[in-house]
Amino acid sequence: MEAAATTCYRHPSYETYVRCTRCDRYICPDCMREAAVGHHCVECVKEGQRSVRQARSLFGGAMPTATTPLVTYVLMALNVVAYVVEVVRADTVDRFGMLGAVLVDPAGGQYYYEGGTYPGFELTGVADGEWYRLVTGAFLHLPPDSSFGVMHLVFNMLALWNLGRVVEGQLGRARYLALYLLSAVGGSVLVYLVSPETTAVGASGAVFGLAASFYVINRRLGRDMRAVNRFLAGFLLWMVISAAFTSWEGHLGGLLTGGLVTYGLAYAPAKLRTSAAQLAGGAVLVVLLAVVVAVRTASLTGAA
Repeated sequence: MEAAATTCYRHPSYETYVRCTRCDRYICPDCMREAAVGHHCVECVKEGQRSVRQARSLFGGAMPTATTPLVTYVLMALNVVAYVVEVVRADTVDRFGMLGAVLVDPAGGQYYYEGGTYPGFELTGVADGEWYRLVTGAFLHLPPDSSFGVMHLVFNMLALWNLGRVVEGQLGRARYLALYLLSAVGGSVLVYLVSPETTAVGASGAVFGLAASFYVINRRLGRDMRAVNRFLAGFLLWMVISAAFTSWEGHLGGLLTGGLVTYGLAYAPAKLRTSAAQLAGGAVLVVLLAVVVAVRTASLTGAA
């Protein structure tokens, strides 16, 4: 007696005599997936992947599966696009740069703000509710007609390219993006605390946060710190030198914030290096920064 023909369970028109070694169903070549023993069907492979615990990095993220620093590319593109907008629209820096509190007259002149209101003058900056400046200022740079000009953008993008690829590869895309933005905001907050009358722009605060993160990462991984120490010393020296034409407050604020965030990711107890715990920690930091801004605003405006 001739045996009945067997067909693939997913493709009934395909005659086959091979079975999945896991579920014992017949499978055709299109449905076969190589296994340690025999072949598995598509559904069994998916089920096996769901049941395998995903490996986590030392910093709590999934082990990197891609080498392309996508977030770094996007951040660089955003900075370049913002600079093009600056060139086209001359008022971009005045409108979106990091500025704490100044009085602006009808002709656009800016004056030091000491509280109170004056006829014909308008309060401008974070103190007037323009909190978006804490972020947008970190994507703008000195305009082309300034002393440093386009080199401000070039230097920051070179630093972002060199540091970002390493830090993104270690932290993973989501944690890296959070680190970058928190460092940028941390730099802006220190500017607001120390020099609210000064307009500050540039990705430098975020870049200094990446430098601090790079240092903490290498120390946590137990690598040779001699070259890393020299690198960070160079960054600190640059912060001192560049204070003549850029915001040292933004640099220092970004450096401290980036170091704090990465230290939390690297040295927290293992049970706290989960996505939920790290998200909660980031939210707490955002709230603390917001409280600092609110308190500073109250002290500037005299609000109760």
